[in-house]
Amino acid sequence: MKNYMNAFDAAKEFYPKEECGIVGLFNVEEAANFAYLGIYALQHRGQESAGIVSSNGSTLFRYAGMGKVADVFKESKVKHLAGNSAIAHNRYSTTGASFLRNAQPIRMESRHGSIAMAHNGNISNAWKIRHKLENEGSIFQTSSDTEVIFHLMAKSPEEDLTASLIHALSEVRGAYSLVTLTSNTLYVARDPNGFRPLVMGKKGNGFVFASETCALDIMDAEYVRDVEPGEFIKINKNGMDSFFPFAKTRSCLCIFEYIYFARPDSRIFGKSVYNIRYELGKILARENPVPADCVIAVPDSSTIAALGYAAESGIPFHMGLIRSHYIGRTFIEPDQKIRDFGAKLKYNSIAAVVEGKNVIVVDDSIMRGTTQRKVIKMLRKSGAKEIHVRISSAPTRFPCYFGIDIPTRKELIASSHTTEEIKKYLKVDSIAYLSHDGMLKAAGDDNNHCSACFTGEYPISLEGNDTQEFQSQKMLFEEFELEEQS
Repeated sequence: MKNYMNAFDAAKEFYPKEECGIVGLFNVEEAANFAYLGIYALQHRGQESAGIVSSNGSTLFRYAGMGKVADVFKESKVKHLAGNSAIAHNRYSTTGASFLRNAQPIRMESRHGSIAMAHNGNISNAWKIRHKLENEGSIFQTSSDTEVIFHLMAKSPEEDLTASLIHALSEVRGAYSLVTLTSNTLYVARDPNGFRPLVMGKKGNGFVFASETCALDIMDAEYVRDVEPGEFIKINKNGMDSFFPFAKTRSCLCIFEYIYFARPDSRIFGKSVYNIRYELGKILARENPVPADCVIAVPDSSTIAALGYAAESGIPFHMGLIRSHYIGRTFIEPDQKIRDFGAKLKYNSIAAVVEGKNVIVVDDSIMRGTTQRKVIKMLRKSGAKEIHVRISSAPTRFPCYFGIDIPTRKELIASSHTTEEIKKYLKVDSIAYLSHDGMLKAAGDDNNHCSACFTGEYPISLEGNDTQEFQSQKMLFEEFELEEQS
């Protein structure tokens, strides 16, 4: 029994993960092939599962699997996804366990016909809606919060599919950027706060939507604009219609997208990720200068900020750490021993760069501090004389409930330890974070960003936040499954 309990305890641990990547295409030849390319470019947003649903105008075709895009989709699979319209998804589970049945796009049969949906975000009142629906007799096939939207559509008093989807989305709270496909129509929607990014492009006479512009680039599509917060788009053979059916509220664009998640070659929220990360590093250097021989980054998400720090400080930038691109992000592993080993596999220091030097190490954030501690140990072993850590964001002290799987508060080192205590834990000569004001200034200082994971000031009500179930919202619908071993 002890072994089973250990397995269950491991499954219940929460580790910071990215959200998901979505793609939608309408009236684009070989839509499934381009959808594949789109989610391939968005692989950094999710590596648990990948899926594509296509339409030939009368039938929906679906294929999904566990793993990375290139592993799930062989040529033989993609060629059976016929049609000129498609949606696609790659996933990290911010809600629901990591099983094949939770892979998206989810496809359902209803009074409106076949419908498929791919969702990036986190519906914060999903557990409350689901329990209500289950008490009314609804039967769920997945443990994903996305399925709640389907059930709300099915129970909607509206007869029209478009109105049913709008009605369903008006019932949910939290973050959603989603694409929905029927046999002849593509729907695109973004929550009124606009937490997660979503961009629109054109490819010939067709429309393309994606989480980031890097997906448009690989599909050779032209960026047109962002889908606006609260916007609902319907596209069919008659063209595109845009609505704003939801109550208007202030924008709450996730600032962590700029700091860490989005690719630096993307434009999201109408701005260059590269430029903002570079500015984060420059402001960090002004706020927290320190004499040193070189600036190095913890690659890859910190590299641009480190370049900004080096440029502003006048201290040369060097590649003091090398990252293996064949190892996944270590903090998603469920076992501490595996995580520690993963850090060693993932990074290696270059003694020729750091030996005998005073080194500034720029990183984008600290969650538990376990990976940083291993990196510092490597640098010490390679002969670094002094190590000064500089973080290009404010201290992460609170979990996120809007589509990023940041750990529970007790697991975030900055929530319960002072900067001096973190310095001692990491065994560094100094550590300093970017100020919250500096972070917002780099992002544009326009008062439309969500920074709740830094401040604890959540922009929308968290229904039921006094319940244990809500506190464990990242596995809202817990499930455990014995899977076949190969």
